Amino acid sequence: MRSGIAAAGNWIIDRVKVIDVYPTQDALANILAESSSNGGAPYNVLKALSKLGLDIPLEGIGLVGNDLDGKRILEDCELHGIKTSQLRQTIEAPTSYTDVMSVKETGRRTFFHQRGANALLRAEHFDFETTRSSHLHLGYLLLLDSLDEPDEIYGTAAARVLADAKSHGLTTSIDIVSEDSDRFRDTVLPALKFADVVFMNEFELSRTTGHLVSGTNTPELLKAGEALMAEISGHLVVHTPLRVFAFSKNGTCENHGSVNLPDHLIRGAVGAGDAFAAGFLASHIQGNSIQDCLRTGVCVAASSLLAPDSSSGILPLDDCFTMANEHGYH
Repeated sequence: MRSGIAAAGNWIIDRVKVIDVYPTQDALANILAESSSNGGAPYNVLKALSKLGLDIPLEGIGLVGNDLDGKRILEDCELHGIKTSQLRQTIEAPTSYTDVMSVKETGRRTFFHQRGANALLRAEHFDFETTRSSHLHLGYLLLLDSLDEPDEIYGTAAARVLADAKSHGLTTSIDIVSEDSDRFRDTVLPALKFADVVFMNEFELSRTTGHLVSGTNTPELLKAGEALMAEISGHLVVHTPLRVFAFSKNGTCENHGSVNLPDHLIRGAVGAGDAFAAGFLASHIQGNSIQDCLRTGVCVAASSLLAPDSSSGILPLDDCFTMANEHGYH
C-alpha cells in the first residue's frame, strides 16, 4: 500500500548575505550578516511537511555533491524524518547553492546560482519500483538541465519521469522556476499532461500561455488559466501575493484569499511558494476539497513569512490555522 509524498528535483543550500548596498561594477559593499538554509522545491516542501507535524511518510529523490553541503542536506533530512535512499551523492559535481545578496534597507535580493549536481539528475535516477510513496512532487522545471532536455516520446525527460510515476500508481505535481526566458512552452507544456497538480505563480502562467498576467489583473489571470487547462489533466493552481486560484478540468475555478498578515510580522518571502505547495499537497493527498487545500496552503505559506529563510517560520498545522483565524484573509 503506497502512502506519503516523495519530492524530487532541486536540492539547494541558500547562502544569504545581508549587505548595506548593492554595488555597481568594480565597487565594494559591506556584508552585515550572513546565514544559510535549505532551498529548492523538494527540500523546502519536505521540510515544511515535516514541520507541520503530520503523520505523512516523506521521501527525497535527487542528487547532491560528495561534499560538506551534501552531507549537511542528508543529515538535515534524517533529522526531519525524510527518507534519503534515493537522494544520492555524486562526485561529478558539487552540491547546488545560491548566493543571495539582500540589501538591508530595501530587502531587495539578487541571486547567484550554482546549478551543481541538480543539473545531472536524469530519468534513470528515479526508481518507482522501490518507492512506497503515493505522490511525486517534481520541481523546479527550467532549472533541471538533464530533465529539461527533449525526449522523443514524451517531449522532455521530466515528462518521461512523470509518466513513469503515474504508470506505477503515483499521483504527481510539478513546480516551475520564474526564469526570464522564452523556454516555457517547449520545456513546461510536455509535462502538464502527466501532472495531477500544476503549481505556478502569475509570472510563470504569463510566460507559459503568452497572456499578460499580473497579480492584480484577475480577468487576465482567469483567461490565461482557462486557456492552459486544455493542456492539463488535473488541477492548475496559481498563487499570487493576495489570492490563490485552482482551475479544475470540469471548468470550475475556485479561489481563496491569502492570510492578512501584518507587515511587522513579515520577515521574508523566500520559499513561500513551496510552503504553499506543501500545505496544499498535505490536504490534497487526504482527498479533501479544493477549497480546503487552498486554505491549508495559504495558512502554511503565511507561517513561512515569519522567518527570513524558507522553513524556520513554519508552525505546526493547527497553529498555522490559529494564526490565520487571528489575522483573517485578504
